Amino acid sequence: MGFQITGDPAADKVLDDSSFALLAGMMLDQQYPMEHAFRGPAKVVDRFGTFAPDAIASADPEQFAAMASTPPAIHRFPGSMAARLQELARIVEETYGGDASRLWTEARDGKDLLKRVMSLPGFGKQKAQIFVALLAKQLDVRPEGWEAAVGDYALEGHRSVADVVDAESLQKVRDFKKAKKAAARGSD
Repeated sequence: MGFQITGDPAADKVLDDSSFALLAGMMLDQQYPMEHAFRGPAKVVDRFGTFAPDAIASADPEQFAAMASTPPAIHRFPGSMAARLQELARIVEETYGGDASRLWTEARDGKDLLKRVMSLPGFGKQKAQIFVALLAKQLDVRPEGWEAAVGDYALEGHRSVADVVDAESLQKVRDFKKAKKAAARGSD
C-alpha cells in the first residue's frame, strides 16, 4: 500500500521509494505539522532533482539552503534544517554507504536501533522512539526488543506519525497530541 502520511500521493511515493527520505521526513518533523515535514523530501526532489544522500551531502551549503528556503520552504526553519539535512546525508553516506536502511537492517536489536537513530542530528529520545515505532508498524521492521525500546509508541492507538495510515488516522493523531498538550498546560 505504501505510506499515506503527507496527504499528497507524489510526496508519499518519495517516502516509499527512499529510506533516506523517510528518515529525513522524520528529522524535519519538529515544530512543524507532520504532513508538511514529510513533504520536505518531495520538495527537495522537485527542486534539486534527487534525494540521494551523496548529492545532498556534497551540495554547496548556501545554494542548498537557498533551495530549501524557496517558498513553499521545506520547513518553518529552512536554513537550519537544510544544514541539518546535509549533515544527516553525510552521516548516511559515511556510516551506511549511502543506504539509510542499513541503520535498521544492521541493528542487533531494538535497543541498538534506538541508539543508532538517537545518534543522528535532530533525533532526541522521543523522536527516535517514534521513528523506530514507525519502522515497526508500517515497514514491519521489528528487531527483538523494539517494543521495550519505544515504550508507549508500540501500543495500538493514534499517538504519533507511526500510527498515520490515512487522513482519518492523521486527524486522530492530531487530536491525541492536542489533548496531551492541553492536559500538560492544565497541570502547570
